[in-house]
Amino acid sequence: MIDDTKAETRKAAFAARKLAHGKGLDAAAQAHLRAALAEHPGAPVSGYLPIRTEIDPRPAMAAHDGPVGVPVIPGKAQPLLFHLWTPDAVLIDGPFGARVPEEGVAMVPQVLIVPLLAFDARGYRLGYGGGFYDRTLEMLRKAGPVTALGFAYGAQEIAEVPIDAYDQRLDGVVTEDGLRRFG
Repeated sequence: MIDDTKAETRKAAFAARKLAHGKGLDAAAQAHLRAALAEHPGAPVSGYLPIRTEIDPRPAMAAHDGPVGVPVIPGKAQPLLFHLWTPDAVLIDGPFGARVPEEGVAMVPQVLIVPLLAFDARGYRLGYGGGFYDRTLEMLRKAGPVTALGFAYGAQEIAEVPIDAYDQRLDGVVTEDGLRRFG
């Protein structure tokens, strides 16, 4: 039942994100993301290389003063790995339509910029359904402090994300309106 609810919510969330994409909101959101990352000077950060209508974190990633990585999907139902990224990195096709650095230098992030389809005021996010970020956040949080920041358009907020026992909360979400922290 929860899977059906999540599937229906995903459809609506894709549509809302598509409507927000291309409305000129990216620059403001990217400025807020740069400010949020500035609270973690020198920290290893993982961003993502956008697909579909995901908001683009690359300008903020490029401006960060510490190492930056992007996620690599090692296989179904596994936590993500992270490889170092620079704006001029040579990219190759990876699984699930994501591009990854050709030179696979591993890194471990302390701050994660997390893509999403929808989020709610409790700090929960709805992703694509593979559970990659939930597994990854659980693993990283067991090893030490980690900050997970969703990056989205404000229009992606919904009343309540359907959750199950495996869903991990975000520490905050950055939109064109700024950083909202979840306690």
